[in-house]
Amino acid sequence: MNAPVCRFCAAELATVVADLGMSPPSNALVDPARQSQPETFYPLRLFVCERCWLVQLEQFQSPADIFSDDYAYYSSYSTTWLAHVDAFAAGAIARFGLGPKSLVVEVASNDGYLLRRFADRGIPVFGIEPARNVAETAIADGIPTAIEFLTAAAGSELAARGHAGDLVVGNNVLAHVPDLNDFVAGLAALVKSSGVLTLEFPHLLRMVERSEFDTIYHEHFSYFSLASATAVLEAHGLYVIDVDELPTHGGSLRVYARRMRSTPSAAVERVHNAERVAALTTVQGYAGLQKNAEAVKIALLEFLIRCKRDGAKVVGYGAPAKATTMLNFCGIRTDLLPYTVDRSPHKQGKLIPGVRIPIDSPEHITYTRPDYVLILPWNIKDEVTKQMAAIRDWGGRFVVAIPELTVLP
Repeated sequence: MNAPVCRFCAAELATVVADLGMSPPSNALVDPARQSQPETFYPLRLFVCERCWLVQLEQFQSPADIFSDDYAYYSSYSTTWLAHVDAFAAGAIARFGLGPKSLVVEVASNDGYLLRRFADRGIPVFGIEPARNVAETAIADGIPTAIEFLTAAAGSELAARGHAGDLVVGNNVLAHVPDLNDFVAGLAALVKSSGVLTLEFPHLLRMVERSEFDTIYHEHFSYFSLASATAVLEAHGLYVIDVDELPTHGGSLRVYARRMRSTPSAAVERVHNAERVAALTTVQGYAGLQKNAEAVKIALLEFLIRCKRDGAKVVGYGAPAKATTMLNFCGIRTDLLPYTVDRSPHKQGKLIPGVRIPIDSPEHITYTRPDYVLILPWNIKDEVTKQMAAIRDWGGRFVVAIPELTVLP
């Protein structure tokens, strides 16, 4: 078998910085009617390219397989995320002077939750979304959407048809594309000469610092520092002018780029310096990833086994993609976690891939009255503890495993 190569610079990949074993695709939820059928597991090995320092996984599935017509992720079911995009839309309109003659284009626009914030303020919008089921939800809600993958050719064609944007947005999509250069070339084609591109993605620095290994899954092909994202963008004529550090997804960056080179903000140098201090352009900078993942695994298993022995019931909250990684890496099945719940009706009634843990509605927790609720989307723990505060009525407690096992007060 040929050695994998870097999806940006094509250098051979030889340095593994985390090996999480075998895992099924993160969002391939299992229909109980098909639970007797086998699943496909793939290696979950994280490489760093020692030429350009892009951190990445091997590609085992095509985007068409991942973002199929029954794609389970709908963004509109997290109040934390909706508040985040509300603030972004209001800030972008003010900062860039967007109005009725502007066009906001979003790549990977999902069910139109973000574009709706602009459309409701009278600003024309256009979405690009490959998963037909979520795209059709947006279209039904009045958000014009092209159902396709963004490529260099598609970006040029859409721009020629009048869909180049004054603001082009890509939230949590850059990590999801295996052909990175083709995708970023498509982004560049969509940005007007005077326009702005904003990209949000989980910050590699925070993943390393906070042991957020469960954000590693097959749907995330690449893991970006500001330095690696800057290199990729500049290779396609896009230049970073500013960056925001965000709390979302355990710590993210929002990068602003234009097609004209200019002096970047002080924030850009601050983040670059933090990455230099963390040695993200050395193999040593990633030395703790594997050790910390194993420490989290041991602590969580010890907690669940102790609860099992003591007769305390633990259930899960949430069925995010990161839960597939966490539960499969730790080998947690229904004997230790009998079920989890999720607000999305598109996930309810399904099973977590690999470990086959059932997904119910949040109301099920009030019927079974568990002693502990393990919050699998730990990045929205504040939202979850508020929504499920009633568990404290019977003495229930919340638990998170990242960055370390913690029973919340």
